[in-house]
This record gives sequence, C-alpha cells and structure tokens, in this order.
Amino acid sequence: MANTKPIVVVTRKLPDAVETRMRELFDTRLNVDDRPMSQAELVEAVKTADVLVPTVTDRIDSHIISQAGEKFKLIANFGNGIDNIDVATANARNITVTNTPGVLTEDTADMAMTLILAVPRRLMEGMAFMKEQKEWSGWSPTWMLGNRIWGKRLGIIGMGRIGQAVARRAKAFGMQVHYHNRRRLPEKIEDELEATYWESLDQMLARMDVISIHCPHTPATYHLLSARRLKLIRPESYIVNTARGEVIDENALARMVVNGEIAGAGLDVFEHEPAVNPKLVKSDRVVLIPHMGSATKEGRSDMGEKVIINIKTFMDGHRPPDRVLPSML
Repeated sequence: MANTKPIVVVTRKLPDAVETRMRELFDTRLNVDDRPMSQAELVEAVKTADVLVPTVTDRIDSHIISQAGEKFKLIANFGNGIDNIDVATANARNITVTNTPGVLTEDTADMAMTLILAVPRRLMEGMAFMKEQKEWSGWSPTWMLGNRIWGKRLGIIGMGRIGQAVARRAKAFGMQVHYHNRRRLPEKIEDELEATYWESLDQMLARMDVISIHCPHTPATYHLLSARRLKLIRPESYIVNTARGEVIDENALARMVVNGEIAGAGLDVFEHEPAVNPKLVKSDRVVLIPHMGSATKEGRSDMGEKVIINIKTFMDGHRPPDRVLPSML
C-alpha cells in the first residue's frame, strides 16, 4: 500500500515529544542538527514537501514561496509572530499559513515583567558584581540604588493578549497602567485592568516611567519607536521589549543609552538577530537576554501541539483553527 502520509519538513529541532508525535502522524523530515536551514534548503523543502514547519528565524519570502511545488499547500509556523513569512504571496499562491497564538501569552508576560523589575532595580549589575567575585564590603545605604516600581506609570504599546497579561501583573505590583493600541479596548477590560488609553503614542511616551512593547512587527510598526519618538521618552525612564526587535530603531536606542538620554533598557529581541548592537552589550544599564520570552518547556510543547492540530485539520480537509490571513496583519 502506498504511503499517503503528507511530507512535513521541520526546519529546526523541536521538543522530543512533539517530534515523536509528528513522525507518528506524518512523513516528517526532521532537522536533527538544529542548524538553521539555508535559503537553498528551504527552496528544496517547498519544492518537495506538502507542509513546511518553519520558526521565527526562517525567512519564508516571496522568492522561496514562488518556487513551491504543486503539492505544497501549508506553512505551519512554529511561533505566534508571522513577520518571517510573506503571507500575501502565500495567499496568492493558495498556500495556507498558520501560527500558534495564545499558548505563549503567560510565559512572555512573565519575562516582560521580569525585565520591568530587573532593569530599574539594577538586578543584573548586582548579580555581575557578585559573580565576578569582586570585593564586597557589605550593605551600604547609598550603594547600588535603583528605582521603585510601586506607583510608577507603565506605558504598554500593543494591548493584545500579552499586553493585557503584562497589565495584570503590573497592576499587582502597584504600577499605574497606560496603553496605546490600534483600537481602544472595551470599557469592561479597561476597568478590570484599571488602564488608561492614549490615542497619541507620542503623548504617552513623554509621560511614562516604563515603556513595554507588545505589538507585532508589521510594515506599519517597523521602527514605530523611531529616533524621533525615542527622544520623547524622559531621561529617567526605561524601555522593555519582548515583542520584535524591528519595532525599535536599535541604533538610535544605543546612542541614547550611551549618552545617558534614557535610564536603561531590558531587551529580549533585537533588530538584527542574532547580532546585537555592541553599544548595548557594553552598557551596564541594559539587560540583554537571547529571545527567551516563550522559552518554557510547557510553552514550546503547547506550540508543537498547535502545529500538529493545524496540520492534521488542514490535511483532513478542514479549515485549520489558527489560519492567518493578510487582512489580519
């Protein structure tokens, strides 16, 4: 009997349980070495496979999609953000795109709140001092002073699932929640979060103590925090980004950090990943972590389950639950 299982190419190493389940259900081609696939390898994958499972580090652009074989019909992204995929070209070629929304909300919000706490309280500076085994003379009333979080104004850019989850955490820490979003939230949600809406991003930036970014990267949000907008942030304020690096003009931010025009930053994502601006790396007032926002065992397993459900549903002839359309971007 001929093998009728769809050929599924997975671009990176996934959790073992996810890969095992995928091999049971599909004719799965795994990336055992976990080495990023080249553009040529991605082109070969879409020429021969029925389904591609990329991650946020894989650029599935029009050049790759235009070379897809006749049986290639699904890009099941292992990740919530889909700025790595040319959704419009895929849609024009009748290729469905899915993602994994919802399962990363709490994990990413936890990481954002961690950075919101760590940067003003100089946590990484203190840890580095102890790890480097420098001579410590003990507690001092004036040493390693940071800033209190309680009572401070938090400005959230992008009030979707993750932004709202961060707002709930910030409220518990006694912060005043403010937000800017494409659309104002229903009054019921605003009341629950005790959140103040700002139609003008510029005006909000100028009045916040901490800015936390939670909007997706789209053409409209590229360098949303441009050099001009970053200048609006007060010198004693902080910026945190667990969304996408491209939302911030990283070079402009680095210059401001060096010049003392901003108090500090906590960054989980970067404009030119995996490269990071050297000025940010050298600064004691910047906390840098390597895109760890969703890096929990539970979260990655849940992402894998969503990928499997999307593929299985699609191959059974139904609309996958997490389909992405150009109109949604």
